[in-house]
Amino acid sequence: MNHYLLPGESIAERGSAAARYGVHLMELLINGLLKLGARRERLETKLFGGARTIAGLSDIGLANANFAKHFLAQEGIRITGASLGGNAGRRIQYWPTTGKARQMFISSGESLPPVDLRPQLAPATGDLELF
Repeated sequence: MNHYLLPGESIAERGSAAARYGVHLMELLINGLLKLGARRERLETKLFGGARTIAGLSDIGLANANFAKHFLAQEGIRITGASLGGNAGRRIQYWPTTGKARQMFISSGESLPPVDLRPQLAPATGDLELF
C-alpha cells in the first residue's frame, strides 16, 4: 500500500517536485515487491483517494490521481479497481493475500475508531466492496 501527497500544482513538468516525490515512492514500493519475489507482469493495483478535501486550495487530490494513473500506465501495471475524486476522505482496509479492498468515506469532522491492524483472514475473493 502506498500513500502520498504530491506537493505542487502541476505534474506536467517531469522535473517538478510533485513528479519526483511520486515517482520515488512508487519506485520504492514496486522495487520492494520485486525484491520479495513479485513478478512485474502479475502486479495489479487498486486506486483510492484523490479527494478535494479543502475547498479553495489547488486540487492536489486530482493531481495525485492523475499521476498514479499515468505512472501505472507507463509501467504497464494493471488497475483492477478505482475510487477516485469527490470531496470526502477515505479509510481503506486491504487484504493483500486475497486482493480484497474495502473503503469507508469519512465526512468532514467525523472521527472513526482506530483500525485493528492485526492480521485477519478474509474470504479468497478479488472483489472490491464499496459502501
